[in-house]
Amino acid sequence: MKSDIKIAQAASLWPIEDIASLLSLSKDDIECYGKYKAKISEEALRRAKENPKGKLILVTAINPTPAGEGKTTTSIGLGQAFGKLGKKAVLALREPSLGPCFGIKGGAAGGGFAQVVPMEDLNLHFTGDFHAITSANNLLAALLDNHIQQGNELGIDPRQIVWKRCEDMNDRVLRNIVVGLGSKVDGMVREDHFVITVASEIMAIFCLARDMADLKKRLGQIIVAYRFDGSPVTAEDLHATGAMAALLVDAIKPNLIQTLEHTPAIVHGGPFANIAHGCNSIRATEAGLALADYCITEAGFGADLGAEKFFDIKCRLAGLSPDAVVLVATVRALKYNGGVEKSTLQTENLEALKAGISNLEKHIENLQKYGVPVVVAFNAFLSDTEAEVDFVRRTAEAKGCRFALSKVWELGGEGGIELAKAVLSTIEESESHFAPLYPNELPLKEKIETIAREIYGADGVQFSAQAEKELARLTELGMGDCPVCMAKTQYSLSDDATKLGRPTQFSITVREVYPSRGAGFVVCVLGNIMTMPGLPKQPAAYGIDVSDEGVITGLF
Repeated sequence: MKSDIKIAQAASLWPIEDIASLLSLSKDDIECYGKYKAKISEEALRRAKENPKGKLILVTAINPTPAGEGKTTTSIGLGQAFGKLGKKAVLALREPSLGPCFGIKGGAAGGGFAQVVPMEDLNLHFTGDFHAITSANNLLAALLDNHIQQGNELGIDPRQIVWKRCEDMNDRVLRNIVVGLGSKVDGMVREDHFVITVASEIMAIFCLARDMADLKKRLGQIIVAYRFDGSPVTAEDLHATGAMAALLVDAIKPNLIQTLEHTPAIVHGGPFANIAHGCNSIRATEAGLALADYCITEAGFGADLGAEKFFDIKCRLAGLSPDAVVLVATVRALKYNGGVEKSTLQTENLEALKAGISNLEKHIENLQKYGVPVVVAFNAFLSDTEAEVDFVRRTAEAKGCRFALSKVWELGGEGGIELAKAVLSTIEESESHFAPLYPNELPLKEKIETIAREIYGADGVQFSAQAEKELARLTELGMGDCPVCMAKTQYSLSDDATKLGRPTQFSITVREVYPSRGAGFVVCVLGNIMTMPGLPKQPAAYGIDVSDEGVITGLF
């Protein structure tokens, strides 16, 4: 079978105006970026708010292996399968970050015959949204340091600056740096830090803002530092709000592209789920619900990360109520969670599968706590055996879930018909009673402990002295009723990547806490997770090239 990029490059794409027409959008409703991608206009979005709302389907997954297990591929294939069944469906997905594209994970356009296209555009610069977010973030950082240099009228304590610069690339040497070296005119010498763009609070705000007015309000509330007296300094105090909003004025409009089978896909925003809240923009999801009968969205990494944050942050803040959840599982991920080395995952091993199946069981139990019906999507690989598939099927059904085989990587929409029918039957026959895991008024520490106990299965939580102090300060600042965003490893239910399957008798460690007041949540950093990733020994960048004719190769 051809590589993903060769399949994408061989595809016959429809003009983006034709894709827009599938959502009842006219040429005047979109702003084209070339032939095959566009932004949906503000006027079209305002008009669509009056439409009846469709059904919302979340796609999530069990804990992944380092190779990735096809959650985005399943989402895209499900959307294509809905089209095969004559249903008006739209995808609402996240934009890829350049960091993984050139690192280890690759892009986020799906795979095989379940992809969104143009694949190269999406995985690289797309419509420039991430560049705009990076610029807005770093403009605020520049204005902050300039204010201090120009006399520090606000009385900012340079030792209590919490705003970090960002870059959409894996670059570990930028995690901890020193700025201001040189002469007096080069600024005050201080320690500074970078995060990857997808972990920036600007990215979170971008994804959670309802419109330009809401965006500007949230931008202005960003806490950038504290004064010598301990009071917070905001972006609005630095007169940064308007300029940041100006950089985001086009980016805030959702992007429209298509799948290989011409299913419309609204791709907008892209926070990582292991270090941020892991969901595409509220604007994209709401547009999808208004423009189609079924909106299929996804949340990053395993359900302990992306789905938890989708429910407890995005749905809470946006008032969304999902109708069904698709939980993606693979034999190889389950065997990996059962202790099998990555190099032997293609060999039948029922003992390892039985050891790792507890991971699937725990994720099912977690999702059911939110009151939303669950469908287990078994993402099939050619190396899967009948005995392995049957074992996973029986486990899912014993937990009260529908089970469906998905072969979308190999067959596109046709390979997702069984899954699509299972999802449709679930929506028709099972009522969703969605509710978040914890109430707003629960204290921050108890919210953290609730997630650790109920979702991760931890016995307790250890807080560093710094985290304890910051939780107390944020509560005093009025952020006690905010949801919490847990930054932790994606490879384990715990905060230790080596604890696979369904770990027991463990506690988690909250190393750091910081505010994302503009976004409306508090970030808790667990274990040794980093908000600026590094490149592996053999980065994917080594295999990417461009031919003399301008054709990109090696991107995946």
